Amino acid sequence: MKFKIIIVPIIFFLFTGCEQYTLKKSSEVDFKPEKKYKNAGFSLIYRDDLNLKKLENRSLFIFHKSLKSKSFVKISNPLNGKSLIAEVKSNRVKFSNFYNSIITNRIAETLELDPKEPYIELTLISKNSTFVAKKAKIFEEEKEVAEKAPIDGIKISNLNNTSNNQAKKISKNEFSYSIKVADFYYKKTANLMIDRIREETSIKKINLIELSKTNYRVLLGPFNDIYSLKESFEKMNSLNFENLEILKNV
Repeated sequence: MKFKIIIVPIIFFLFTGCEQYTLKKSSEVDFKPEKKYKNAGFSLIYRDDLNLKKLENRSLFIFHKSLKSKSFVKISNPLNGKSLIAEVKSNRVKFSNFYNSIITNRIAETLELDPKEPYIELTLISKNSTFVAKKAKIFEEEKEVAEKAPIDGIKISNLNNTSNNQAKKISKNEFSYSIKVADFYYKKTANLMIDRIREETSIKKINLIELSKTNYRVLLGPFNDIYSLKESFEKMNSLNFENLEILKNV
């Protein structure tokens, strides 16, 4: 009688609080984004001279690279606590990965974004959530009104029911940002990531922050001008990360 021996490979996974990594080689780390998408970074405010697919500047639509069309997102301005809900119009528009989205003038003005520093937090919201269900009708009504009203003719109150005085205050005066590469459960894994960055890029400002005994964050920076920030972001993007975040230093 012949017996077949079946060898089942054991794959070790390293888990982080929000993200999952698989170590393939000594210095190679694969990244998989968390299920609930969230990103902080710079948006690109739509202009006709960008030569992109048309985006109506009085609408509550955005372009995004990975979120599905017709997804709802909450867009917040961390500097003043204002937020609104928008809808992803398309994920097939090509633009620089440095920007987490393309937004309309109406969104930028409603959130009172600085056109020179349009920093936002963007969160995907499931369609079956009570938050979206409550605001879906308002969103549809506002889309109809927006087509007839001037850009500054409509104001949207905070959807998170938090007053501006209670919102987290961030200094507007100084341009200072860091790039969040990832959070890791193990310090050893975080150091492997740092080694990889040093080996494969020319980035010098690399920091390991111990948030807790089971949470280690790899940060790049700080960067005090948008040019050096964008340069380092694009270098990291070449390592095939899908959800790098830009964090405002406070």
